[in-house]
Amino acid sequence: MPRGGGGCLPPMDLMRSEAMQLLQVIIPTESAHLAVSNLGELGLIQFKDLNADKSPFQRTFAAQIKRTGEMARKLRYFKEQMSKAGIQVSPLQSTETALDFDDMEIKLGELEAELIEVNANDEKLQRTYNELMEYSTVLRKAGEFFYSAQRSAAAQQTELGANQSGSGETSLESPLLEQDMFTDASKQVKLGSLSGLVPKEKAMAFERILFRATRGNILLRQESVDELVTDPQSGEKVSKNTFVVFYSGERAKAKILKICDAFRANRYPFPEDLAKQMHTIEEVSGKIKELKATINMGLAHRDTILKSIASEFEHWNHVTKKEKSIYHTLNMLSVDVTKKCLVGEGWSPVFATNQVQDALQRATLESKSQVGSIFQVLNTKESPPTYFQTNKFTSAFQEIVDAYGVAKYQEANPGVFTVVTFPFLFAVMFGDWGHGICLLLATLYLIIREKKFASQKLGDIMEMMFGGRYIIMMMALFSIYTGFIYNEFFSVPFELFAKSAYACRDPSCGDATTEGLIKVRPTYPFGVDPVWHGSRSELPFLNSLKMKMSILLGVSQMNLGIMMSYFNAKFFRNNVNIFYQFIPQLLFLNSLFGYLSMLIIIKWCTGSKADLYHVMIYMFLSPTDDMGENELFPHQKYVQQALLVIALISVPWMLIPKPFILKNEHERRHQGHQYAQLEGADESVIAELGVHHEESNHHEEFEFSEVFVHQLIHTIEFVLGAVSNTASYLRLWALSLAHSELSTVFYDKVLLLTLGYNNIFILAIGVVIFIFATVGVLLVMETLSAFLHALRLHWVEYQNKFYEGDGYKFAPFSFALISDEEE
Repeated sequence: MPRGGGGCLPPMDLMRSEAMQLLQVIIPTESAHLAVSNLGELGLIQFKDLNADKSPFQRTFAAQIKRTGEMARKLRYFKEQMSKAGIQVSPLQSTETALDFDDMEIKLGELEAELIEVNANDEKLQRTYNELMEYSTVLRKAGEFFYSAQRSAAAQQTELGANQSGSGETSLESPLLEQDMFTDASKQVKLGSLSGLVPKEKAMAFERILFRATRGNILLRQESVDELVTDPQSGEKVSKNTFVVFYSGERAKAKILKICDAFRANRYPFPEDLAKQMHTIEEVSGKIKELKATINMGLAHRDTILKSIASEFEHWNHVTKKEKSIYHTLNMLSVDVTKKCLVGEGWSPVFATNQVQDALQRATLESKSQVGSIFQVLNTKESPPTYFQTNKFTSAFQEIVDAYGVAKYQEANPGVFTVVTFPFLFAVMFGDWGHGICLLLATLYLIIREKKFASQKLGDIMEMMFGGRYIIMMMALFSIYTGFIYNEFFSVPFELFAKSAYACRDPSCGDATTEGLIKVRPTYPFGVDPVWHGSRSELPFLNSLKMKMSILLGVSQMNLGIMMSYFNAKFFRNNVNIFYQFIPQLLFLNSLFGYLSMLIIIKWCTGSKADLYHVMIYMFLSPTDDMGENELFPHQKYVQQALLVIALISVPWMLIPKPFILKNEHERRHQGHQYAQLEGADESVIAELGVHHEESNHHEEFEFSEVFVHQLIHTIEFVLGAVSNTASYLRLWALSLAHSELSTVFYDKVLLLTLGYNNIFILAIGVVIFIFATVGVLLVMETLSAFLHALRLHWVEYQNKFYEGDGYKFAPFSFALISDEEE
C-alpha cells in the first residue's frame, strides 16, 4: 500500500491506521478447527466470506452449527430455570479445565432430560395440590351453606309448631305449610346440586347465563373467597367465588355442566351427609399434607440439579459460543477440490504476520497433522479495513470520530487532535473552575472504581458515562483551566494570582461601577481581572472578549483541518489536491477570516477604537475608500484590496483546473488503449477517476460533466461554509455567556437572597435549591448541551475540511469480542 510522502512523517499510532495485508491460508482439514481456534484467541485476522453465494444450509459445517445452536438452546433453558428458582450463576473462572465438546453435549442432554422430567412431575403434583386446595375451600364454604340452610329450616319448623300450639290464631299460610309438611316423601321432587369455584370477575355473568338457560328453575348460592386461590390450570393466583347450584332434572344438569365448562368454573363433589362431609374433609387434608411434602422434596431435588448447573454454566456457555463462532468462521472458508484442505482469506495487520504464522504452526503440531498450513500474502486493489490500536483512554475519543464515519484506510485521523480540541472547546463553553472540580470528582470516582464497574452490568446512562469517563475527566480539567481564565468559581471571582490591577480613586467610588477606578498595580497576570465582575462594563467587556476569542479559535481549527488535507494529499501523493484544493482553500479562508483574526489581535495589542464590523463590510462594498479612524496599520487599504483579489482568484482556482487536469490524466492513461500505469502517476487521481483495470481492454468513459459538477458543489460548499462555519464558532461565545449568566442568577437570586433573611430554615431551603439547580441545570443539562455543541463543531466545521470517513472498521475474528448477550 502507498506510503509515499508519509514516510517522512513522525510515527504516530493514531495518525494513520495500521498497515494491513490480505492473507491467504490453506489449512489441512484435520487441523482446521484448532487453527481457527488459535486465530480466534489471537484476534488479529478478519476473514472474508468466500461462500457468500451459498445459503447457510449448503455450507460445509451446517450440521455442527445446528449442534451448537441446540446446545445454546439448552443453556438458555437452564438459565431460565435458574432465574425462576432464584439461583445465581457462578462467575467464569480463569482456571477452568478443558472440556470435550462431545462429552459436554451428552451431559447437557442428560441434564435437560432430567430437568424436564422433574419439572413435569412437579407440574402434575402442583396441579393436583391446587385442585385439592380448591376442593378444601369448596368443602368449607359449601358446608357453611348447608349448615346455615339446615339451621334456617329447623328454625322455621320450630316457629310453625309454636304458632299452631299457641293462641289458636290462624294464618293464611298455615294450610299450605301444613300441606308441605305432611306431603308423602315419595311424591317430593329430588333436587340435585353442583358445587365449585368460578372466577370473581365472571360471577355475575355466570349467574345470569344459568338463570336464562334454565328459565329460572335453579337455586344458586355464591360467596366470595377471602384469600386468592391458585388456579390449577394456569397456576396463577385468582380471586374466586364459591358456588352451589341446585337443579331439577338431567337436562338442567347437562346445561349447567356446559355453562361451567364455558366459564372455566372448576366443579367438585360435595356429599350431603354430614358424616361423609367430615370424612371427606379429613381425607383431603391428609392428601394435601402428603402432596406438600412430596412437592418440597421434588423442589429440593430440582434445586440440587440447578446448583450443579450454575457452577458450570458460564464455562459451558463460553465453550458453546466459542465453538459456534469457530464453525461460523470455518463456513467462511472454501473447501479445496480434493476436500482435504480449507482455503481462507482475510485482512490482518502487517505487524501480526509472525503471530498468525505461529498460531497456524501450533495448530499443526497439536493436531499431529502430516501437512502444515500454507500462509501467503496476496496482492489486491481492494480497500483494506481501518484499524487503530487504542487504549482505554483514547478509545472513547476514537469512538466520537467513528460515530461520524470510519476513516478511510490510512487517512489522517481527526482523533489525534480531538483528544485535546474536543475537551478544550467544551471547556470554552463551560468555563467555571467550581463546576469543573465537581465534574472531576465525579469522574475520578468512576476511574478509581473502574475495575468494579467494568465487571458489573450498568444501566444505559451509567454505562454511557462510564465508557466516556476519560473524556469527562479531560473536559473537567480543561473547564478548571478556562474557569481560571474567566475567573469564575460558581460565578464568584477570586483574586487567585494577584491583587486586582484597579482600585477606587476615593471612598465615594462604588464597587458596582468602573467609574472612578484607576489602575494602581500591574495588569492581572492570568485571566480576567476580578474587578470586571459585577461592574457596569462586565457584559460588554466579556461579550467582546468571548466573541473575538471564538472567532480566533474557529479560524485556527479550520486552518488545522485544511492543513490536515495537505498531509493527506502528501501521504497519498496527490499533487492535484495540493495545488488546486489545499492552496486556494488556505488562501481564501485566511485572506478573509485569517485577516479578521489578525485585526482582532492588532486591536487587542494597540487598544485601537476601530470598528471591525465596518472594516470587514466595507472591505467588500467600498475597497477603495479611505479607512479613516478605522485604520489599524499603515497601507491597510492596499493590503485589504490585495487580500480581496486573492480571495476572488481562489474561487475559480478551486473550481476550473482540477476537472481538466483529471480529464487530461485520463486521456494520457488510455492513449492507444494502453492500461499500464504511468511511472509516478498520482494514485489518488487514479482513485478519483474511478479506474478499475481488471486487465480488460474496455475503454472507460470519463464523465467530465459529472466531475465538473462535483467540483462545483465542492467549491460552493467551501466558499459558503467558510462564512457559515466561522459564524458557527460563535456558539462558543453564546454558550459561555449563557453558562455564566445562569450561574450568576442561581448564586445571586437563590443563595445570596436567602442569606439576607438571617433565618436558618430559609437558608437551608436556599442551599438545597441552589445545590439542586447547580447539579440539575449546570452540571447535567449544560454539560450535555456543551458536549453536543463541541461534537457538532468537530464533525461539521473541522472534519469536513479533510475527512472523508468512508472506510470500514477492522472487525477481527476474536473470542474476546464474543458478546455476552444470547444471539
